[in-house]
Amino acid sequence: MVTQRRNHTREFRLQCCRQAATGEKHPAQRICREHNLSESVLLRWRKEYEARGEAAFTEKQPFGDEALEARIAELERFCGQLSLENQILKKSLASMQSPRGI
Repeated sequence: MVTQRRNHTREFRLQCCRQAATGEKHPAQRICREHNLSESVLLRWRKEYEARGEAAFTEKQPFGDEALEARIAELERFCGQLSLENQILKKSLASMQSPRGI
């Protein structure tokens, strides 16, 4: 029998972790039973929640070489955009000047 993988929202995960952390619903087995979760899933969520706090379950920011490469790519796109705008402005300025050279 194959079980389907469920996708839980960030808010749901945070709610379960907060309940376990504050002791609102204790033990963790009770939370798992109520929400039909595996204990290993809740444990994995709790570890991420403890490590990242309220920023848990969001996209992780790249670090090291990945962060540098992403920053370089972002700056190259920005530089290209500025270059294109500069060319457009130069053409506009040239077309606006009168034939007398004012």
